[in-house]
Amino acid sequence: MNCTHRIGRPRLLLIGCGDVGMRLLPLLAARFRVFAVTRGSEHDSEHAAAIRAAGAVPVLADLDQPASLARLRGLAPYVVHLAPPRPEGMLDVRTRNVTAILPAGAHLVYVSTSGVYGDCGGALIDETRTVAPKNARAARRVDAERVLRGWARRSGGSVAILRVPGIYAIERLPLKRLREGTPALRAEDDVYTNHIQADDLARIVALALFRARPGRVYHAADDTRLKMADYFDAVADAAGLPRPPRLARADLREVVSPVLLSYMSESRRLDNTRLLRELGVRLRYPDVQQALAQWAL
Repeated sequence: MNCTHRIGRPRLLLIGCGDVGMRLLPLLAARFRVFAVTRGSEHDSEHAAAIRAAGAVPVLADLDQPASLARLRGLAPYVVHLAPPRPEGMLDVRTRNVTAILPAGAHLVYVSTSGVYGDCGGALIDETRTVAPKNARAARRVDAERVLRGWARRSGGSVAILRVPGIYAIERLPLKRLREGTPALRAEDDVYTNHIQADDLARIVALALFRARPGRVYHAADDTRLKMADYFDAVADAAGLPRPPRLARADLREVVSPVLLSYMSESRRLDNTRLLRELGVRLRYPDVQQALAQWAL
């Protein structure tokens, strides 16, 4: 297919249409003819119906099956890539499959993770910090960023990378964990954690399409400066739930999953100056405490 639309709005391909993607669709539909990739049926799935209602065209495709992506080849000159890698291995095969169908000169925004930095010992870091992933999950994201940069160089396209911390919303708070009484780290062992509200992230993605510099990395993070257990305490207080018990790291290792422990082993504070200055982002929820104060939990 030609990557331009003869009449009306330019085409945009949205890859990965979960919670953030659905929040993003209304922001894009007025400017683009949006094609949103979904793994469900185009005709009878509830998710496809929600995509249509948001003003986009659902497209059945599976990022793990390259043949299913063939009809997307060259479809759109604008691309938003929200899809996570497969949950195994050190490489992001899905992103490799995506680059195979992108038109030359496409403009792409990729949503990555701040986990690519690994543990920074609580330091305040900007986007010039060298990546140092400490687990396979983060290594796959580093691989995806590298693959997309290589595609941009070869094709004359451009890619902007948003490194995203913990995403929250009123529907995405750790209430189940708090109700179950899952322990948190004691203050002397605790780590800094970073946050972004889901609607703010959707707006950041939309702005990046028009304002991001080619090849640029941005921290899509708010101004929150909380350690992880303090975040859990703030949510617990807002929801009228007991604060979680706090344990030493050695004791916590015995009662939480390895995946959860990995999140509790990396400490960093993300500098969002570039996001605010270059993209002109005005956060609706500058920090977690302000958001919790506005919501009735």
